[in-house]
Amino acid sequence: MKYIYAFLFLVLFLSCKNEKAEVKTEDAAVSENTNSLIYPEEKHFKSLKQITFGGDNAEAYWSFDDEQIIFQSNNTNWGVACDQMFLMNADDTFDSIIPPMISTGKGRTTCAYFLPGNTQFVYGSTHLGGDECPEAPLRREGKYVWPIYESYDIFVADLEGNIVKQLTTEPGYDAEATVSPQGDKIVFTSMRSGDLELYTMNIDGSEVTQITDELGYDGGAFFSPDGTQLIFRSSRPKTEEEIKEYQDLLKEGLVQPTEMELYICNADGSELRQLTNLGNANWSPFFHPNGKKVLFSSNFEAERGFPFNLYLIDTDGKNLERVTHSETFDAFPVFSNDGKKLIFSSNRNNGGTRDTNLFIAEWQD
Repeated sequence: MKYIYAFLFLVLFLSCKNEKAEVKTEDAAVSENTNSLIYPEEKHFKSLKQITFGGDNAEAYWSFDDEQIIFQSNNTNWGVACDQMFLMNADDTFDSIIPPMISTGKGRTTCAYFLPGNTQFVYGSTHLGGDECPEAPLRREGKYVWPIYESYDIFVADLEGNIVKQLTTEPGYDAEATVSPQGDKIVFTSMRSGDLELYTMNIDGSEVTQITDELGYDGGAFFSPDGTQLIFRSSRPKTEEEIKEYQDLLKEGLVQPTEMELYICNADGSELRQLTNLGNANWSPFFHPNGKKVLFSSNFEAERGFPFNLYLIDTDGKNLERVTHSETFDAFPVFSNDGKKLIFSSNRNNGGTRDTNLFIAEWQD
């Protein structure tokens, strides 16, 4: 549940921020890029290609050889009622054709990630809890919430959609699995301790190890390129009122993602530290290929919750730099394994609709 497009509705519910961190930006006049999808200030994009056209598409992850991508979509024109997993070649586009669905088509799915060998993938699914899409929660007292479906478990499937193994069997939420670049470990979020914590396991599901243990929602974790660190988002309630609200929502299977910061730690959970302190929602982090920077999505500069843009920050918290200059929503950035391309989700070029599409950029530092 690294959650997609639903942030589109946060504009009405996020508090205003008056203090702004210093952000490096580029003068639009220096850009000579003529690609119409790229805003003039977006100097890190050498080119940009839109690859989906309609619905809500996100959580796109590369195969280890960068030749294929798995992503989730709820595009009703593709015959789905809620998020399912689809497979594409890295040079495909899906305007008038439908990509192959490689999840069961039952329940709701999230966070598919290739395993070494590129013939299998892990993903979260609620299908053991029922064939239908689980009911989406209503807002609580005007506050935006995410569901933590207790029927989520993590599975291994082949690229034809056949489930070959179930990796988690504990009661409650198990999802948000991603794989280390070395292909030896999986990190995921689980409720098995009574709180939403990070865990790691071997790719066969053995040696489950708890990584975080502080109150709050820890999720959306990714390994560094060398596999030695984890970057993730967290909502860590501090005051008595915040703690009560967090725990009351959690009892209902909900979290409120409107205040999140990024944290970084070693892959065994040691040396945990807070990376950002920007306010509002900072999330969907991913390591830059050099391992010394993190790319993430944030609305900390927004006065009323929007827009969400991509930012770079050093792993020591310095040199915050704005990367995209959208007026709506950019999130879920993921670098290819060779570091040459970036796939992300955006509302740009959607004709004024709420569609969230996938885009692939040629990256340049």
